[in-house]
Amino acid sequence: MTYATPLSRRTLLTAAGAAGLLAALPASRALAAGSLPPLAPLPPGAPDRRAFAVEEQRFAPYLVSLSAMVGDIEGSDPSTFGFMGGGWWRTPSATYNARVQEHVYTLAWFLTKTRSWNPYTGDPALLAGLDAALGHYLGLQHSDGSWPEYGAGEHSLPATGFALGYLSKTHVLLKDANLLPTRRTQLAGALHGAMTWLLDPANGGVWQTPIHYANQVTAGLAGAALALRTNPDAALRTQLTSAFVRLAEHGQSPAGFFYEVGGMDMNYNFEVMLPELADAWRQSDDTNLVTMAARYTDWLGYNLLREPDGAGWFCNIAPSTRTSSRAYDDTRPDPERTALNAQFVPAVPALGAFLSAREDLAAARAAWAADTSPVPGLVKKDTSPRILTHALYGERYPTGQAKDQAIAALPYLASKNFTEHRTDGGQHFLYVRRPNVYLGAYLGTRPTTMARTGLSFLWHPVAGTVIQSLNDNDYGLWATVLPGQVPDSDGPQAAQFFGGDPYAFRFGTPSGSVVTDVKVSDGLVQRSVRAASAATETMPLILRASDRVVFTDGTTVPWGGSAAATATGIDLHRGSGVVRIRWGGPRAAAIAASSVSYLRDGSRRMHILKVPHDGTINVTVRLAY
Repeated sequence: MTYATPLSRRTLLTAAGAAGLLAALPASRALAAGSLPPLAPLPPGAPDRRAFAVEEQRFAPYLVSLSAMVGDIEGSDPSTFGFMGGGWWRTPSATYNARVQEHVYTLAWFLTKTRSWNPYTGDPALLAGLDAALGHYLGLQHSDGSWPEYGAGEHSLPATGFALGYLSKTHVLLKDANLLPTRRTQLAGALHGAMTWLLDPANGGVWQTPIHYANQVTAGLAGAALALRTNPDAALRTQLTSAFVRLAEHGQSPAGFFYEVGGMDMNYNFEVMLPELADAWRQSDDTNLVTMAARYTDWLGYNLLREPDGAGWFCNIAPSTRTSSRAYDDTRPDPERTALNAQFVPAVPALGAFLSAREDLAAARAAWAADTSPVPGLVKKDTSPRILTHALYGERYPTGQAKDQAIAALPYLASKNFTEHRTDGGQHFLYVRRPNVYLGAYLGTRPTTMARTGLSFLWHPVAGTVIQSLNDNDYGLWATVLPGQVPDSDGPQAAQFFGGDPYAFRFGTPSGSVVTDVKVSDGLVQRSVRAASAATETMPLILRASDRVVFTDGTTVPWGGSAAATATGIDLHRGSGVVRIRWGGPRAAAIAASSVSYLRDGSRRMHILKVPHDGTINVTVRLAY
């Protein structure tokens, strides 16, 4: 694999001059006696969007911001010399936080890559800034090989895992460009120490059963795989091979997701873990990683809900343990956090359903290149060196035809009748598909307080996602809310699964304050609630601007607004059909738009329906299409 385009003689001479200057000074504090030279900003009108190869458009906003990023490197205080300040990446933006330094890869890429649009190739000021930043980064490493993140004395798995990734890649760039030989020697030693720490199976901060943070471990393994290709070590290579086996055994749930604090997390699984897994696979060719990607793709097939108009995907987000990624656009132009996932497409074609199609991405990129407005710079903290690493291996996005075939094979599109019940310890993931309805539920225990139990989504093949329960939220929930805004879903709920036709199950709070019975049949969900006190039934409806929503008393609900009525139900007219929600007798109900909107165009928005009751309510949702 080739990382660097061969540099011109002129570029090498320029860089060599800067390297000679640095080599004459102490490696760790090369310019500490004075200050770092400023990096010149781009000339007016630069860059020209049309100059970028389509697969490198992701570099444009980083190019625009590079001068400012380098300008924020501490260059005068000897005690913090090389600290990448300014708050560009990770918090806390503190001198002890090694993760702040991960943009050394960004600096190294622009320093060593020759492109017509890159005026910084071989730039002495950029070289000096990179050397200083590397010096600070390496100076933070503990003697055991680990790095800190939230405190100077911390031995952090994420700081060490991601350091292995970014520093191994930076090392290759510098080696191929023949720059900073002393620093490269230091990098090789630091990477060896980090691998020794991370690959040790007795290191309980890395390896648990199950693994606490699979994405962080995988990032370290990907970096180790590259580091060992650059500087081979037979003993560490043997440990890496064993580590991949442990990752497959203990980093992935039998349900299919990757572990994040004992549960699933859509963001970390799809946007961090899977790309890191792809990186590790491309560096190692370890077949365990392909098997893991295939199992996770199967999991996605139940948990990413396709919008019938092709606009994108809604996430089964309620079970997520750490973050809240609610939806994904169907086509995701650069910069895009899931891009590296496409590396798996030749081996796992089903994954192509959830990625941009080549033709759609090409159209979006052509539109970007044709845009005459200036390339916007980065917003501080909303950056990621990972975006740039996604360009390492070329692109393997599916064709439109292959993507369509993968979508058609999704379980809830390929079949109209199944019940899928997956478990992990005390967690239950239930998926009930019947003609004209697909219902999800997350029940049992929950690994973190961010997750929400209960019914998690309702989808229809023509209407799309009608209801989505959120996580880390006590309002956007399909739940029974007790006085004081206490939803039953904000806690564990034991479940009983009765089966039958209609399919029946029950769940309730540990105290018995709320017990809910659910039945699912053709186009119908019945939900019966018994609460120990007066309560409110809440339903987070996903509405579109083109919907017509009317209470049964005739009161119309404006999209993006609110309405109240004393009614027996509410009707959601969408396309050729209607979703009829009924709650028995007349009740004083209200609905109001939330701040939650979906997809890039904001064409969907959550509206929360609230129906107060005396402790007993029977709600039916009939999807009449």
